[in-house]
Amino acid sequence: MHTGQVENMTFQSVLRSGTFDQRTIIVTGGGSGIGRCISHELASLGALVILFGRTEEKLRTVQKEIQQDGGRCEYRCGDIRDTDLVSQNIASCVEEYGPVHGLVNNAGGQFPANLEDISANGFLAVLKSNLLGGFLMSKETFRHSMQQHGGAIVNITADYFGGMPRMGHSGAARAGMENLSQTAAVEWAKSGVRVNSVAPGYIASSGMDSYEDPEMIARIPKFGQSIPWGRMGTESEVSAAVCFLLSDGASYINGATLRIDGGSSLCLNSPLTDLQTATQHNEPFDGFHLSETPNILKTAK
Repeated sequence: MHTGQVENMTFQSVLRSGTFDQRTIIVTGGGSGIGRCISHELASLGALVILFGRTEEKLRTVQKEIQQDGGRCEYRCGDIRDTDLVSQNIASCVEEYGPVHGLVNNAGGQFPANLEDISANGFLAVLKSNLLGGFLMSKETFRHSMQQHGGAIVNITADYFGGMPRMGHSGAARAGMENLSQTAAVEWAKSGVRVNSVAPGYIASSGMDSYEDPEMIARIPKFGQSIPWGRMGTESEVSAAVCFLLSDGASYINGATLRIDGGSSLCLNSPLTDLQTATQHNEPFDGFHLSETPNILKTAK
């Protein structure tokens, strides 16, 4: 039997070793970016991590990374917007590995555009990726496992507070995901299932390199200037919050949203004062031994 004691890991988590011994945790969008980081941290803490994603090559790469570090990782490849496929994949995980103790709904995506320029198909595509997919994963995980055994779900939303100019479709989906989390937190509490959200702000992650819009490319390196904490966040800072919410230490936290944004959601261009950002004592936490600076931030230096 696996003891959860992983000797070769180099991920520097703030949680104690073995926090997730004997637990199986699913991470969607685990093949890159924040999801990859979360998967590594969970595995370093003893969990069997099951990656869900659409690109098998990425999933295999992360699986190999985790296994080389001494952790356990499996994956299921497919579209989380496909009801039947999601149900089949969750059922097969339960059959092969036993109860699912945790679920991280991290998969998603968007593209920059003003509202008047977003087509119906474009709007629906973002809603399906960021809202429908998380709903289906949560529902099927609950039906196949958590309804009988309990568990914890963490949904990754975003800093949509005060609106998301040029990302209106994403903001609508993320707000919906937060409300869905609160509803599930109430309805599924009777089965011992906690549901919480994490709302990252501007995080230096590989997803930044996916944008082709010239305006976005020009603005991304300057994001830190609009954040009270004076910098962008790291993937590890998001992962640390997610892992805490999945842990026993968060056993009385249900239906909450934890903002990981350096205070950016509090700074909405007040006419009363000019923003003075932190210039000291604001060092980032980066426990992820395989983290990489996005190319867009490298070229900006």
